[in-house]
Amino acid sequence: VSITAVPSEVLDNADRIPALAQALGINTDDLKSYLEQRADRDFAYLRRQMSPDAAQAVLDLGVPGVNGQREYKRYYPSGEVTAHVLGFTNIDDHGQEGLELAFDSWLAGKKGAKRVIRDRMGHIVEDVEQVRAPQPGQNLTLSIDRRIQFLAYSELKKQLDDVDADSGEMVVLDVRTGEILAMVSLPTYNPNAVTGTTGGQRRNRAVTDVVEPGSTMKPFTLAAALSSGKFTPTSPLIDTGNGHFMYYGHDIHDDSANGVLTPTGVLTKSSNVGAAKIAIQLDTQYLYDSYRAFGFGDSTGSGFPGESAGFLKVGHTWRPLEKAIVAYGYGMNLTPLQLANAYATLADDGVMHPPTFIKDGDNPGKQIVSPQIAHELVTMLETVTAPGGTATRAQIANYSVA
Repeated sequence: VSITAVPSEVLDNADRIPALAQALGINTDDLKSYLEQRADRDFAYLRRQMSPDAAQAVLDLGVPGVNGQREYKRYYPSGEVTAHVLGFTNIDDHGQEGLELAFDSWLAGKKGAKRVIRDRMGHIVEDVEQVRAPQPGQNLTLSIDRRIQFLAYSELKKQLDDVDADSGEMVVLDVRTGEILAMVSLPTYNPNAVTGTTGGQRRNRAVTDVVEPGSTMKPFTLAAALSSGKFTPTSPLIDTGNGHFMYYGHDIHDDSANGVLTPTGVLTKSSNVGAAKIAIQLDTQYLYDSYRAFGFGDSTGSGFPGESAGFLKVGHTWRPLEKAIVAYGYGMNLTPLQLANAYATLADDGVMHPPTFIKDGDNPGKQIVSPQIAHELVTMLETVTAPGGTATRAQIANYSVA
């Protein structure tokens, strides 16, 4: 309940101001000064959103011109688990962050108005007429699955604690629809108690922050290679030698010597040398266009406030070394959401769906690479988690993991 006043009426009963100030928890002189500055107004807030019991204690004083007004305040049951997705509203219930901000006008509705007769205490004694009918806000059903969201949050938090990391993000997509099933960013905050939080806590890093993708970029270099017709999963063979490749004065190197590899082997062993040598053999503009097709260097169109487009230098300006190192994920940056969406494209037969937070929305996809190329890449990526690959800890019994 918010306490309101007709300032001139309260000032006409100045002897009641000390008791009123005490009940409001405000300094008497400050309250009097506040009322005097607004003496020509018919309405002023004295205190917003008090608890019902505390507000009733104020109203029980019976100070002329002082009234109570019921207001509503958002409460977020999932608290910090969904904080970065939902965001929060201000005291007037307008969205300030996250989907609260993105869909503020959709959710808000419009207030109605009616003409009434009040008594000298401000109580409504008669409704005269309705001037404008209220319009309720629209419903909004999110794609977020609270079970997956909670698991993502708890597992990410545990991992950050285990490795003593400063921050982390996780994105889970339904590859058939582009619906975002979970999105977690740490550190987080409690949207029910925003006061005192920092921008770093409130920032949804999965959408606003960019990183160099590193080796996670290699499948998209291979996607371009396979689509060009110059490469297959097994040919031509690529000699990565002793794990070092001097190129324009720069040592492109692997963690170990892998010798001769197939294109599949380049992914299995996560070879920087192999990825660079493949990229060198592809037309520069073609390779750049392939990366752009997967959404790198452009916003995903999720509609989330503050979403970053990442950075991918225009292809015709690439120097030979830049072309080689972009092939294994350096000299560029992207958001975790962009990267998840690109992988979801491979998983859905090469069809990219714009990521969305809305459940069951109309979200048609676009063919980025052929289904055959997508299938080949998924099979190639399964070798990464198989024995001899670089991500064997990602194996899950009875599942194929790519």
